[in-house]
Amino acid sequence: MTARPIGIAHLTLLDLTPPEMVTTAAAAGYDFVGIRVKAATAGETPFPMEPGSVMSKETQLRLADTGLTVRDIEFLTLDAHVTADDWLPALAAGAALGASTISVVGADPDRGRLLATLALLVEHGREFGIRPTLEPISYQPVSTVEEAAELARATGAAVLLDPLHIQRGGNTVDQVRALEASLVPILQLCDAPFDTPAHLDVPTFLPRGMTTNGSVLQLEARAVRLPAGTGGLPLAELLGAVAPETPLSVEVPNGHLRATLDALSFARLNREAVDRLLESLTVPAV
Repeated sequence: MTARPIGIAHLTLLDLTPPEMVTTAAAAGYDFVGIRVKAATAGETPFPMEPGSVMSKETQLRLADTGLTVRDIEFLTLDAHVTADDWLPALAAGAALGASTISVVGADPDRGRLLATLALLVEHGREFGIRPTLEPISYQPVSTVEEAAELARATGAAVLLDPLHIQRGGNTVDQVRALEASLVPILQLCDAPFDTPAHLDVPTFLPRGMTTNGSVLQLEARAVRLPAGTGGLPLAELLGAVAPETPLSVEVPNGHLRATLDALSFARLNREAVDRLLESLTVPAV
């Protein structure tokens, strides 16, 4: 076992319901899970995770039985049209699970309006004990670490770092190293080729609600990521740029691998990949 908490994000196994996600993560040796309580795309069927719902209660029971916790819930797109009516149910659903963060993306090109929206979300989140984590995503208006950090500092939010989007957004590890530890409550882990692929084959197995008519960046992020240590991203350097106790959350949706592996085998494959990566960082060079 590694010293820091290792979790798994729901996007890695989005075909599983939240209760199934908890059971699978526990069997695969994870310490916590991320749960999707709000659909991220128009084609995605939402999980009925309202507080008091059958699925919410079952998820809580499995958390209690396994000892796992929910650290983060997802996913909220902060665009020009989002209102409190969009996030209050998600915050309530997350609070019922004991979540402490909610993943959000800055999709509004109007920076002043986005700032006001995020500030209001932070204010409401405090009432539920949940802090928004703004993720810079390479194909969204907020695409860089520095932009996300500036918005987070101004509102009391945090920053959700993802190695794929750090690389595809043209960011550097030095920019990550410059962030205050308090801004980074969790770090996602995945891998990918160092350079952006010119083309990607659409997997035969796709996460729920996944569409294939987006960009290569979208397809790669949503369905063609690689387990940690099997690509070309500077993961060792990234891990060295954040506090050593920062929890790690595996976010590796890969439809090609999932077409040949069941959910538990895929979860274990990714957990073992993280363990190997962390162990390699502690072995002195010969």
